[in-house]
Amino acid sequence: MMIKRCGNPDIIHHTNTAGNEHKHGHKSDNFHMVAHYSFFQGMPKWPSDKTHLTYSFPSAVPVIGLEELRSIISRAFQKWADVSQFTFEETTGGAQADLRIGFYRSDHGDGFPFDGPGNVLAHAFQPEIVHEIGHLLGLGHSMDRNAIMFSEIPAGTVKRELNQDDINGIRALYS
Repeated sequence: MMIKRCGNPDIIHHTNTAGNEHKHGHKSDNFHMVAHYSFFQGMPKWPSDKTHLTYSFPSAVPVIGLEELRSIISRAFQKWADVSQFTFEETTGGAQADLRIGFYRSDHGDGFPFDGPGNVLAHAFQPEIVHEIGHLLGLGHSMDRNAIMFSEIPAGTVKRELNQDDINGIRALYS
């Protein structure tokens, strides 16, 4: 109960909703590979002609300096850009941005309050930051404990790199 968690719901009965073209595993004579990634119900995703996404910081509780925050966010978006067709750019457009990033405490007006250290730390709504960007692109939680998209992160753990399950998930959703 003390493990830090993402605020998006966990996978129910671990289903991969990719459909028949993306089976839950792949068999060959030499190995058996299982996909642990998942998608949201109905597989919502960005339209195929929308590959350049903008983001802004409309309001936030101060957490770190703005320049350091911009650098961290930019690197997090680049992780996903490196393995997908997406590009990301900060804009000052606020409400016109595709993605709006804010940092809040407790009840912050969206009906999904944060409940403090050791519990829900963050959430994103479907169309540590690299995880939430995966949700913004359409990925659900992974059952692979090493994946960025796994729903929990033990205290003291740092996850900054996508693993193969994360990459396979984003590529399956947008193939």
